[in-house]
Parts: sequence; C-alpha cells; structure tokens
Amino acid sequence: MKNTLLHYIIIGATLSSIVLSCESLNDIYAPREPEENQLLDGPIEGLTTQEQIQFLHGDIAFNDEVFTVEKGLGPVFVGNRCAACHAGDGKGHPFNGFIRFGQSDSLGNPYATFGDKRNQLQNKAIPGYQPQVLPEGAPFSLFIGPAVTGLGYLDAVSDADILALADPDDLDGDGISGRPHYAYPPDYVQLRPNSIPKDGKYIFRFGKKASTYDLLHQTADAYNQDMGIVSIFQPNEPYDGLPNDPEVSKRTIGDVVFYLKTLKAPLPRNQDDPKVMAGKAIFNNIQCAACHVPTLRTSYSPIEALSYKEFHPYTDLLLHDMGPGLDDGYTEGYALTSEYRTPPLWGLGLSADSQGGQVYLMHDGRARSIEEAILLHGGEAENSKNNYVNLSALEQEQLLAFLNSL
Repeated sequence: MKNTLLHYIIIGATLSSIVLSCESLNDIYAPREPEENQLLDGPIEGLTTQEQIQFLHGDIAFNDEVFTVEKGLGPVFVGNRCAACHAGDGKGHPFNGFIRFGQSDSLGNPYATFGDKRNQLQNKAIPGYQPQVLPEGAPFSLFIGPAVTGLGYLDAVSDADILALADPDDLDGDGISGRPHYAYPPDYVQLRPNSIPKDGKYIFRFGKKASTYDLLHQTADAYNQDMGIVSIFQPNEPYDGLPNDPEVSKRTIGDVVFYLKTLKAPLPRNQDDPKVMAGKAIFNNIQCAACHVPTLRTSYSPIEALSYKEFHPYTDLLLHDMGPGLDDGYTEGYALTSEYRTPPLWGLGLSADSQGGQVYLMHDGRARSIEEAILLHGGEAENSKNNYVNLSALEQEQLLAFLNSL
C-alpha cells in the first residue's frame, strides 16, 4: 500500500513537471497573440454598454452572416457575405473585386440595361438564372473592396473642413486641384446638420470616386448590388428592377452601419523608428501630404465617442485627376473618368494580411507593392511621383518604411 501511494505521488509530480514544461514551451514556441496595432478590427474607445452591444450585433451581421437562396441571395450577385470583400475588415482582393460599367461622363449611364439601371455587374447567379455580362462597348472599371476601419471618423468630418481643403482652380499654383464630389443623395439618408449644399447637391465622400453620401447609403447599396438583398432602403431587385419584400431588416442594416461607424481607426506602428521618422518628413517634403492629408478632425456626431476628435487618415476626401494611366473611361456621378477620391493611407502596412500575403493596391489592385502604386500616380500627383523617383535609394527606403508603418 505504501509503495502504491508512493507510486502515485511520483506519477503526480512527474505529470505536474510535464505540464509546467509544456507551458514553458508554449510560451517559447506557440504563436503569440498579435499586438493591438496589428489588427484592424475592434471598436473605438468610449462606447456605452448599449453601443457595445449594438457593435457586436453589427459585427455578427457583417462578418458571420452568410446569405443563401433561402435567405434571399441573388438571383444575381457578386458575393454572399459582407466579409467576402472585406476579410478581417481589410482590403479586398481582385479575385472578389466588382465591376462597375457604363457611365463615361456626367450625363448618365446609357449602357446600364439591368434591373434598376445601376451600373454594377452581378457576375454570379443562383441556380436557374444567368449571371450578367458586360454590354458590348461599355467602359468599365474593376474595383476592390476598401478596408472599412475608421469610417465613422471620416463620416463625421464637417463639409466646411472638406471644402477648406479644396482648391478646384489651383489658386495656390501647386498643380493640385482637389474638389468635393457634389451629387444628389437618396431620399432615405439623413442629411448631415452641418451640410453645405450646392445647387441641390451634397458632398459625397465614400467609394473609389466618392459615389455614396454616407455609411447608410454605402451599406444599403452593398446589400442590394453586391448580394442581391432587398431592403426597405433599396426595395428593387437588381436582376429585374422589380420591387420585392425586404430580405434584410432595417435593424440589421442599422447595426451594420453602427459597426462601420464605430470600428477603430488603424493604429500606426514603429513611430519611434528613426527610419520611419525620416520617411514621414520625406512624405511631407515631396508633396504627398497635399492630397493624403495626415490629420483631420470630426465635428459633432450622435455617437459621443466620435465627436470632436482629431485623427490621422491621410486623405482629404476630395476628387483628384490621376492622369490618363489610371483613366478607365468609366465614372460615377459627376466625377471625371480620370478622377478618384484620395484613399486613406491608414492601415496600408496591414493590407497584405487581408489580401493573402500579397498587396494589391490602387482602385483595381493592379499595383503589387507600395512603390509600384506610387509610380502609377499621374495627373495632379505627377510632381510627387517624380519627386519620389529623384530621391536617393536610402530616402526611398525611408519613405516606404513610413508608409508601411501606417
């Protein structure tokens, strides 16, 4: 009996030693949890308990909800879930990009012959239906989904602040003439209290060509055009243009909009690295910051945690002429075919994480590196591109280190 008891004591001590050894090995060899500044998801600070609950509801709808035929998918569509184009809340991939087509000037879209006359190609279909094909001769662009973090800050910038950055006639003579995209918002959006309209049009700020007014407009449009999901906001099927009963609730869309508004802004990394600090100075010196404005400020927001906050998106939310090299001959709203809204640069260094380990930059993903994206800049950005080319190898390395730190 004593020998048996001693036997169990020895076994117990041995197992405890093994467990402790495994824990030590786990600390050494197991994958470490990523740092907060390596992740794009997560809410902004300062949300109330009720707001945190709504954020979670929106998170589930955006990242986990998969639409099937039974849930209203299609009959024609591009993807079956929000996260299909925004994995990890980050940038999309050309494989799941979407094609916009038809409009070559500000007079309308004569090539859009599908459904409710919108201009997005639904290239997939449920059984029994045929996917759409491009009308012959229609100009088109491939767009990849943008990262969706920090959008609430951009949504809360006042029109006055956007207009303060505009210089449509290049009065300062720097070769840069950004302008806001004024267009007609849909009836269902709530106009910003600080709006500054012009001839009945309002400043749009989301999308590659600033083609949507706010995040409700963007979300309702994505449900309808990307997934073929009818809502109270967009009640017509994209397949035939006929009205249908809502296939997603008003509450769910509201939750997704709230989620997009309250996703945190991407956090920069390595800001004390001398190479990064030198690259930041170069970024300003070669005029990149003229369009990719480092710092903006929100105005009043119904979400208190977003009100009157300084943030660093590296965009001016304006349209800029990017030259013939990026001109696909297609446009949206009242933008020229060569004009694009300045994309925010925050989160740029994390792009590969949601794109399969390889970056795909510019509106269609044609650039496979940050340097290639810089070299594709033309039009108003031609001087900045040439300034980059004329940098020394070390200075170029420092600038790229800074951009990768965002």
